[in-house]
Order: sequence, then structure tokens, then C-alpha cells
Amino acid sequence: KDNRTDSDDEWLALKPQEPSPSQCCGSGCKPCIYDVYEKELARWERAKAKQDKSLLTEEKEQSNNSELNPDTFTAFNISSVEQLTEDTYQYKFELPGNSSLRLSLGQHIVLRGEVNGLEVQRAYTPISPRNAEGYFEVLVKCYEAGLMSQYIKTWKKGDTVFWRGPFGGFPYRPNKHGELLMLASGTGLAPMLPILQSITDDEEDETFVTLVGCFRTFETIYLKPLLRDLARYWNIRIFYVLSQETSLEKLPWSYQENTYTGRLNEDLMKTITNSCRRKPFVLICGSPAFSEDMKRYLKAAGIEENSCFVF
Repeated sequence: KDNRTDSDDEWLALKPQEPSPSQCCGSGCKPCIYDVYEKELARWERAKAKQDKSLLTEEKEQSNNSELNPDTFTAFNISSVEQLTEDTYQYKFELPGNSSLRLSLGQHIVLRGEVNGLEVQRAYTPISPRNAEGYFEVLVKCYEAGLMSQYIKTWKKGDTVFWRGPFGGFPYRPNKHGELLMLASGTGLAPMLPILQSITDDEEDETFVTLVGCFRTFETIYLKPLLRDLARYWNIRIFYVLSQETSLEKLPWSYQENTYTGRLNEDLMKTITNSCRRKPFVLICGSPAFSEDMKRYLKAAGIEENSCFVF
């Protein structure tokens, strides 16, 4: 049949849909879902002008070749689900053969989910080592009212999930900074872990690291065994700040000397920065409010914004 007789209705049905706000994860991805839409819209306009639908099939919106791609969503299978705390889970995804995601340090990937017919996208940072082969792992906190959380709570081993990326990341080079001060709130720990592991895996990298993990209670600290192992390295120190604990006496004795109760405030920030062995470069990951507070406290402690990186 001659394409030229196609009705405008058929072309309208093929027109890309503008993304809804819930489809943007808000993490500054390049390309953002809106960039992808603009590209698809331009392709649709070219195809319509030429009345040639074959021009629309150049790229598929999702792929099954398990190669992570920033423009299109790729299917990955869940190989295990582990509940870490009351509301936090660790998911492991299969990669074919011994392939690896090949992410730069601290890069995030974007998850696509569907809840009640509404498409939602959120960014997560894999916590698996950068050289992990055959799998990658993601740490997820589920919120009671969160749209994406409702979708994630249905996941089980063997399910297929769509990701695209990678985006962002911290341009880390071994020994570039004398000391890294990592300020992480809750799952803000995620982008710090691959950086920590790359430092401990590299005998030539002598960067000092002070990691400050902010959690509500001792029970809500994730990945304690991994953090304990990392803290054994000569150049790694880990402190915990527990906002809802009132006394250190209830904690295991091995945690008492490196844990503070209450919030990470201006005074505690000064104490921590003064204890750094070299002038630190600071990495921050948490809620927008946490990041703003940290930058303010750092400034009061004499550390300017050009010595900070916010994930």
C-alpha cells in the first residue's frame, strides 16, 4: 500500500508522547528523558514530512542485548533479593557471561517502573565494585508512599527490570586528593562504596578517606560487614552519626568510639574536619536538604564549595 495515503490520524497515533514530570528522575542525566523525547519528536516530524514510516523504526525504545545504554532502556534479570533493614533492600542483577557494567566511579543508572498505568523513573547508584563481572547490585530504600517503591516492592528473583545509563559520576583519580571526606545520609552511601573499594583495591592509591554515615539508629546502618572490612584498611576511617540514638552504651563496644548520637551539626563537622589528616576534598550524597546543610557546615569549618562534590 502506498504510504502517501496514510491518514493524519495514523501519524498522530505514532507521534511520541511528551514525558510526564514523574518520568524525569531529576538527576540531571545526559540525555534526559526530555532530550530523548525531543530527538524522537524530530525523527517523527522528518518521517511524517517524507510520509515514510520506515524512518521511525531506526532505533528501538528498549533493547534486550543487556548492554547498558544512555538512550534506550535495557532489560536485566533479578538474580537475588536481600532485605537489609526494615525498608532497605539490596538487589542483584545478572549480566551475560562475565561482562561488567563498566561504570565510572559513582555513576548512576535510571530505572523505569510502572504504577497504576503511570510511568515513573528514578536514579540509583550501583554499589557493586566497578570490576564486578556477571552482575551488578543496587541498594534501594522503599518509602511508604513512594510510587517507585510500590513497583519495587513487587520484585522477586527472576523478574525483568529496565535500566538505562550510565550518567554522572565523580571524576576520581588515584592520589589526586590527599584525603576524601565522604558525607553520606542513608542510601547516600551507595556512590561512596565503589570509590572506597577502588581505593582499597589499588595498592598504589594512598588517599586517606574519612566516611561519615548518617543514619537514624544502629539497626538502620546498611552493609555493616562490608563497612567493617573497609575500616580495617590503614587509610580508611568510618564514623557513624545516629540521629535517633540517645546513648552509645547500648551499641556494641566496637562501634562506641567512632559513633556520635544526634545530628551531624556545625560543631561536629568542625571536629571531624579538624581530625582529617590532610585538607579534605568532600563528597556529599543525601537529600537536597542534607546536601545544603553539609555545605553550610563545611563553609563554617573553612571548606569552600570548590572543594566539594555533590552526587
